[in-house]
Amino acid sequence: MSLESVRRFLAEAAPDLSIIELESSTATVALAAQGHGVEPARIAKTLSLKVGDRPFLVVTRGDARLDNRKAKAAFGGKVRMLTAEEVEAVTGHPVGGVCPFGLATPMTVHCDVSLRAFEEVVPAAGSINSAVRISPERLAELVGADWVDVCQEGSTS
Repeated sequence: MSLESVRRFLAEAAPDLSIIELESSTATVALAAQGHGVEPARIAKTLSLKVGDRPFLVVTRGDARLDNRKAKAAFGGKVRMLTAEEVEAVTGHPVGGVCPFGLATPMTVHCDVSLRAFEEVVPAAGSINSAVRISPERLAELVGADWVDVCQEGSTS
């Protein structure tokens, strides 16, 4: 279902983009990087967060970590990760396949400036073995994301 919602979203908003489906899981940054033949930093991971009861997404490079101080300042409060159940309920995507495309619930999407280091990134596409290749600028444009500086580069998580 989730992959299908992404397929519908891209068919309407970006018919030139193809979903890449692999036989193996790409549910972690390391697995996705290996599967797509790119360094982990080029995997565009989508963090499912909330401040209070307000959920939102942050798309960042695969080797970046959320900086709690920057995030609190940018989002106006203490940032918490959604539970796996909350993630699937609000995005429609399973953990490991979360992306900003084809969401079950309209949500605010932010892109971390760390993505701008690359001409092309590889976000998931709604399942634990699917992805697309896209420029960070186009990704942000397609989902109406604003640019924020809330991460620090670090080890892959």
